[in-house]
This record gives sequence, structure tokens and C-alpha cells, in this order.
Amino acid sequence: MRTIFFGTPAFAVPTLERLLASSHEVVGVVTQPDRPRGRGQRVSASPVKTVAASQGLTVVQPERMKDTDFLEALTVMKPDLGVVAAYGKFLPDALLELPRLGMINVHASLLPKYRGAAPIHRAIMAGETETGITIIRLVHEMDAGPMLRWEAVPIDPGDTSASLEPRLADLGARLLVATVDDLDAGRATGHEQDHDQVTLAPRLTRDDGLIDWTKTAQEIHDQVRGLHPWPHAYSWLDAVRYLLLETAVVETPPPSSHDSQPVAGEVMEAAKDRLIVAAGQRTALALLELQPEGRRPLTTRAFLAGRQLRAGAVFQHHAS
Repeated sequence: MRTIFFGTPAFAVPTLERLLASSHEVVGVVTQPDRPRGRGQRVSASPVKTVAASQGLTVVQPERMKDTDFLEALTVMKPDLGVVAAYGKFLPDALLELPRLGMINVHASLLPKYRGAAPIHRAIMAGETETGITIIRLVHEMDAGPMLRWEAVPIDPGDTSASLEPRLADLGARLLVATVDDLDAGRATGHEQDHDQVTLAPRLTRDDGLIDWTKTAQEIHDQVRGLHPWPHAYSWLDAVRYLLLETAVVETPPPSSHDSQPVAGEVMEAAKDRLIVAAGQRTALALLELQPEGRRPLTTRAFLAGRQLRAGAVFQHHAS
């Protein structure tokens, strides 16, 4: 079939590559305009554009989805099907209806859970032990279309968004091409989602990283894992914002009548390579790697070697 591919970040690259290696033809690639990226904020092409250009594919980078010239350019390609993998923009109805067989999407969750822009991150942050890929038909409502294929993937206890995403990307690529084969053969069957079971996965902001130390250590640990590699969980200590890059839940001794309960965020231990912070419900979190804002990451030992931090100091919700 003649397909148009929509995608932007690294997550979409395996799907494009597998589609290119299939029996189907990619007649064009739509990706977001070149943007400032990385630490230096240099304007550069998206990962999808880089791959598409290396294969000599026609690349279109519209600023607006409803531009007449953009829609006309796609119409000329006479696509049978549109394929979407993490494109990053809402597609209007006129675009969804342009290909002969409509458009399908690679979504990184087991729908109807985690509809939205950040399903991988939100699933880890919620402490889920399983997620997956769902291939859906695109409809006007976000991530609400009929499901064509789906498969589960375990979330390992040590997984971060950075480690889980490539596994989901590879699975999504395999399921997507199998779905295109099904559509080409006329054997694809859509299954309606259970709309009563919908949960949302809204786009991440820096505010999602602010740690509430009254939550349990496991909840904070899941927040740290889910927000790695961006935007990272963070807290304040002595008016400095610290990104928490790696943590671990630690056992705390059972309470006794002589114990005084530390406040949430209080440093319980700070020596050598142990930095233990009190969390909610008498739980505790070990900070294994931190990064002072604007500086390099530090192991716990390096962090403690460079400052006089004593038990009783408190990580805060704000700079003061």
C-alpha cells in the first residue's frame, strides 16, 4: 500500500524503518519543523527527518496542519493509508480523511489507559507493572479510536522512561507493520475501547517534577523513574534546586516509643555514600545520584564530600 508516515522523535524511527523494509511503499514523511534541540539549543532536524532524508524520501514539515498547500501536497501523493507514531500535533479531520483507508496510530499504552502525550512516563509514575502498545484507528477524539492490535510489556522495577521507551518503540514497529498487512489483506478488525476505563496521560511540564515528600518513598521513587530523562524529579535544599537522577527505596527500622518521627523531606543519614531522606508513612528514600541545577551530576559520595550536610537538614518544596 502507498503510505504517508507521520512522526518526529526517536520513538518513531523503528516504525519508519520497519515500514521501509516491508512490502509497502512510503510515499512521503511528515515531521515537525526543525527546532532548537539539546543543551546548546542548536536548530536541528528531528530523528525521523534524519532517517527519511538518508533514504531519499520526500519530507514535509508544515507549521500548521490546516495549510492548503500542505493538504494539497499530500493529496498529490495519493496515499492509501496514513501511519502515525509520536508525531506530536493534533491532526484535523480533513487530514484524517485524506488517505483512502484513513490513518492508524502507534500508541505506547494499553488503551484505554493513558490516553495522551506522555503514556510511558505516566505509567511508570503511577507505579504500573505493565504497559504495552496499542495500534488504533485515528478519530477526532484523542486516542479514542478502535483498537486493531495490542500487546503487553512488563515494566521492570528498575525501568525508567529512558529504558522502557526503546522496547516499546520496537514492539510498536512490529505491530504497526502487521496491522498494515492486515489492512492490505482486508482482515483487520477494529475493537471499540471501554470508554468507562479511560485514564489520561497529559503532556509533561517541569512542575510534574516537584517532589512532595509527604508521599511514600515508593511513590517518589516511581516519580524519579518516570521523569528520567526529562524533566526529572527535583527538590530544593538550601535554596538550590537539585534534580534527583537515581533513587532507591530503603527499609526503615520499626518505630519505638522513644523514636521521634522525622518530618517529610528530612535527612535521616548523610555519611560516605548514604544519603537517606524521610518520606511519608514512615518510609525512606536513598538518593543515589543528584544534579545541582546547572552543574554536573554527582554520586552521593561526591555530593557529600563537597558539602557539610548533617542529619536534620530538610529538602523543601520551594527555594526559601
